[in-house]
Amino acid sequence: MSNHDNHRIVFLDRDSLIANVRQPSFPHEWTEYPATKAADAVARLRDARATIAITNKVPLRADTLDQLPELKMIAVSATGTDIIDLAACRARGIVVSNIRNYAVHTLPEHTFALMLALRRQLVAYRADIEAGLWQKAEQFCLFGHPVQDLAGSRLGLAGYGALGKSVAAIARAFGMEVVVFNRSPVTDEGVAQVSWDELLETSDVLSLHLPLNDQTRNLIGAAELVRMKRSALLINTARGGLVDEQALADALRAGVIGGAGVDVLTQEPPPADNPLLNLRLPNFILTPHSAWASTQAMQVLADQLIDNVEAWVAGAPRQVVA
Repeated sequence: MSNHDNHRIVFLDRDSLIANVRQPSFPHEWTEYPATKAADAVARLRDARATIAITNKVPLRADTLDQLPELKMIAVSATGTDIIDLAACRARGIVVSNIRNYAVHTLPEHTFALMLALRRQLVAYRADIEAGLWQKAEQFCLFGHPVQDLAGSRLGLAGYGALGKSVAAIARAFGMEVVVFNRSPVTDEGVAQVSWDELLETSDVLSLHLPLNDQTRNLIGAAELVRMKRSALLINTARGGLVDEQALADALRAGVIGGAGVDVLTQEPPPADNPLLNLRLPNFILTPHSAWASTQAMQVLADQLIDNVEAWVAGAPRQVVA
């Protein structure tokens, strides 16, 4: 809770959000930077004597927090908090709030865009047309890449929070059978809870909706990929570190699974040697962490961000993770 008459707020990476960020309703000083390198975070927060830091992807670890005795709140302008040392925040009494449920339309729609593009062979057929194959075809349509329906296939969801539930609702509208692997019980009608083994081995599409932590890192590696159906799709719109990228690249080249749609990588922006970056396969689609970023979702996020800051200053913090 706040004891300051005049809060000092520093937004470390304002350009990560293409939206109108309203000014908080309490007295404050506001400093924003388009982007901040991790090495510059301490100086920028310390120079402003920041009591509130806003960050989307600039990491705030224990050694950084040690140098910022005046910092009282961190408002993360995203759902994922893996960039923040939450234990260090708890030890120092720094409140951390995140954004929730803002992407309940944009991310599931992107998940299905990847799923449909792969199942309908959009990338492969577009390349064929660009190469002149349809123009030379013997008949009115061009075959060559088998197209599969989503209807009647099994969608396996790893994780069943707000986003997993939203994906499940769309899947049911498509006539898919939905199964879920989730730590807590799932009681939703039309959704079956299954073991991790069954999820891996029987899903026609496996979609990841989990946070990244020590338990989930490299959840999908070579051993898991080889247990999936040879026709299965892997969709990851959650966090890059959930998947062993080299193992996925190898599996796709070797035909171990049917295809993959990926929106997230372990390091972002990716270095040139990321194994998925230069994978030019018709059954692989990589998008640049854009699933969350519809115009509508970003504005909801920006509004919620300031709501969180105002709630903390008013003494009723919300969406607290530490």
